[in-house]
Amino acid sequence: MAQQHETTQQRPLPNPGWGPLSALPGNPLMWVLILSEMVVFAAFFGLFAWLRIGEREVFDASQQLLDPVAGGINTLVLLTSGLFAALAVQAITHGKVRRCRQWLGAAFALGVVFCVVKVMEYADKLGQGLMPETNTFFTFYYLLTGFHFAHVLFGLGLIALVAWRISHDNVETAAAFWHMVDLIWILLYPIIYLLR
Repeated sequence: MAQQHETTQQRPLPNPGWGPLSALPGNPLMWVLILSEMVVFAAFFGLFAWLRIGEREVFDASQQLLDPVAGGINTLVLLTSGLFAALAVQAITHGKVRRCRQWLGAAFALGVVFCVVKVMEYADKLGQGLMPETNTFFTFYYLLTGFHFAHVLFGLGLIALVAWRISHDNVETAAAFWHMVDLIWILLYPIIYLLR
């Protein structure tokens, strides 16, 4: 009777010597950056919630002036872009460099769509006279979404660089950052646009 069990080999850690970061894909320094950025965003979210308690009427009235559909479209766009980044990692893992570049290109294109929608939204708000100094809500609206927008731009640059200098480690590193950008938006969208 033939043996039907597979021998499992312990895979080496991608980044030995980095303690708890040793098992994470990509460059460990990117994970240090990701964790620090998550702490910064968490502090902003906490401050936003605390200020909202003191100015509930202002926050609720200001939130009504936002377009949740534009934010929802951007959520779908960014999540789909994140899926494409994950597919790029899968492609490079299987040695499919051309397919990986295609997925990275698709992720990049949707990142650009996100930026276009966001710029149109900013133009609409500014055209209505809703500036960062309008009130506390709009100060945080521009601060939080603008900080996230800067991360999207950085992520787009990273994706373009990785598509040019393609390697398994580089693709995993860029995808990790891009997924952080996704995660922040998934938290940011309901906090800014939906929660009352």
